[in-house]
Amino acid sequence: MVSHSVWIVGTSRSGKTARLVEQFGNWVKSENQYTESFYTKKTGRKKTGYLPEFLYLKQTEPGVLVLAANDDNRRELGDIIVTSTLGKYPVRAKTPLGFFQDEVILFWPLLINSLNLKAQFPVRLRPETEQELATKLWRSQLDEEILRMAGVNESRLVRRILDLLQLAAYSGVPCEDIAQILSKGMGENTTTLEPEFLASLLLDWRNWCLERGLLTYGIITELYSQHLLSDRNYQQHLTKRYQAVLADDVDDYPSVARLLFELLLDRGAVGAFSYNPDGAVRLGLGADPNYLEGLAERCRVEILTGPPPESLSEQLTKRMVELVTEPMILLSLPKTVYSIQTTSRAQLLRQTAEEIANAIQSQQVQPEEVVIIAPGLDAIARYTLVEILIKQNIPVESLNDQRPLISSPIIRALLTMLALVYPGLGRLVDRDAVAEMLVVLSRKQQPPENSKDAMNRVSTTDAIHRVSTNIDPVRAGLIADYCFVPHPDRPNLLPVSAFERWDRIGYAATTAYNEILQWLEQQRSQQELRLIPSPISLLDRAIQRFLWDGSNLPYEQLAALRELLETAQHYWEIDTRLRQIAPVETTPQTTIIEFIQLLRRGTITANPYPVRPIGGARKAVTLATIFQYRSSRRSHQWHFWLDAGSPLWAKGGAATLFGAPFFLRDRLGEPWTAEDEKLAEEQRLRRILTDLLSRVSERVYLCHSDLAVNGQEQLGPLLPLVNACVTHSVI
Repeated sequence: MVSHSVWIVGTSRSGKTARLVEQFGNWVKSENQYTESFYTKKTGRKKTGYLPEFLYLKQTEPGVLVLAANDDNRRELGDIIVTSTLGKYPVRAKTPLGFFQDEVILFWPLLINSLNLKAQFPVRLRPETEQELATKLWRSQLDEEILRMAGVNESRLVRRILDLLQLAAYSGVPCEDIAQILSKGMGENTTTLEPEFLASLLLDWRNWCLERGLLTYGIITELYSQHLLSDRNYQQHLTKRYQAVLADDVDDYPSVARLLFELLLDRGAVGAFSYNPDGAVRLGLGADPNYLEGLAERCRVEILTGPPPESLSEQLTKRMVELVTEPMILLSLPKTVYSIQTTSRAQLLRQTAEEIANAIQSQQVQPEEVVIIAPGLDAIARYTLVEILIKQNIPVESLNDQRPLISSPIIRALLTMLALVYPGLGRLVDRDAVAEMLVVLSRKQQPPENSKDAMNRVSTTDAIHRVSTNIDPVRAGLIADYCFVPHPDRPNLLPVSAFERWDRIGYAATTAYNEILQWLEQQRSQQELRLIPSPISLLDRAIQRFLWDGSNLPYEQLAALRELLETAQHYWEIDTRLRQIAPVETTPQTTIIEFIQLLRRGTITANPYPVRPIGGARKAVTLATIFQYRSSRRSHQWHFWLDAGSPLWAKGGAATLFGAPFFLRDRLGEPWTAEDEKLAEEQRLRRILTDLLSRVSERVYLCHSDLAVNGQEQLGPLLPLVNACVTHSVI
């Protein structure tokens, strides 16, 4: 019997997603052009042989499960499908982890019965809260000797241990088997901690969370794969709800996704899956492309043709891969590949930015057609490139720029405000913080932005330049020096007249300061009378009074404020849950102190939901790391590959979790040798080159400096490419 399911194989930009949508369209259209939905209950329709069996089910109303590798791709794929089918069919678009989470929460009563859990509504922990609570739970066991053996600080060790639970859950391994997997994988390696010790910590953590109804991504995935998927009641509900599944880029899915797909296919569902052999962007973060590829045996395989021979990708890919894998081969690169070579990295950053600015100003290329890609972007490189281009009136968009919330002046100002209103927080505030707060909270009301400006976000740098305040930094410093009274319990601000030469402050600054002072006094009195429900309410009041005030905030500042409120709301929700289960004799101020310290550690970034702005795409130069760019599935006319001589091009870096190779299904628990690491780096580099070259259509610039930031010579794997195009370099 020929399978109705289809397995679509193709490289990046080969049309896999379009073919996926087309396949769905074929499923829901009959030969006779019926206009009803495929879940119609009408009887007596004649089967044409053109449609899969599930389209003729009469007793159910099946929907379509649509999965994508990440949230941005999910939105785009869902929009495309709904648009192409005119919204006639019940389509549910999710990421794999998002689907697992929804199912666990939806069927939580079933899990309560099967696992004997306390009847309470579950609450999902955000990663930063997860790490903080796990650190508190394990602190007595993670002593100095343990940290010395691990060779990392407490924060890094806790994150590593939590990642092991997540990796095990993604691969379908129960928490109880983690010790066995690690023992086999680590072997006689004595430089790491005992697997039994790590597994016992994770078991304690999982049980502690389940007792309190707290869910992490790892616990959610384990509950779904180990308990829900094997439950007969759940299986019946699942197969009634979904009789078609579309999954895009399954090479980025965890192993447990295959268990879900096989269950649906076994129960008569039809599937369409797209697979990129050069993808595997999330390999090392829980994805298992080799295991997912096994699904192809149950489907009709379609291989999409690659790019045309005249395309830049076809011209460059084979040559570049050969040059990198076999450096002794003498090959020349076509004139579409340029190099920018300098001695120092500072020169490289400046010349790269100037080359982009000149090309845009001479109208060779538009800003939105240019991307700068680097294996890792440090703060200096990001700032230098943005600053130079902004001065040339060229906007820059940092792709998924995850800077800590605490790096934003408005966030620091709001935290200082909390410390001045609530008692017992005086040790968290100093004169510099007060001065910064006065500057931020005294901003002048901005005229509303016109619709065109609202559609195109301005950069953070540009936003800072155009925001004016009534209290400038110099006057704010004078006020803080003479009017701020430090105190561990009740820090205070005195009237401006406490400064003998207060006439130097000026009318505008004095008026703004008095307004801030009056507002703080009002909030203190309301706090003493318990008229402020929570610190979240106080943050919202301050934002409404001093920052919003009828003006349109720049997107970056708005995103930071939204993330602050989302984080605070989540933090107090978890605190309330923990106090309900195990009351503690601590004051509410303790929670505020811990919240402020959590933000100051820099573990929370400004990525609120949804992360993309409303409106058209911004016309700006894109700045991204390799991982960010490949995950976004974007393409550009011009590519600038920064730090082409860096060894990081072949390394997994932050995109590889500790112990990830041990949990791949085709080598579960096998030791990871130096030879395995070398082979993995070669394969990763080949995939990166093939993938990036399929996303560029006109030019590639290899930007190389002889010396890295630390002064060491750069001899990375892409150096043969730089040497091969030296004849037409841009110096």
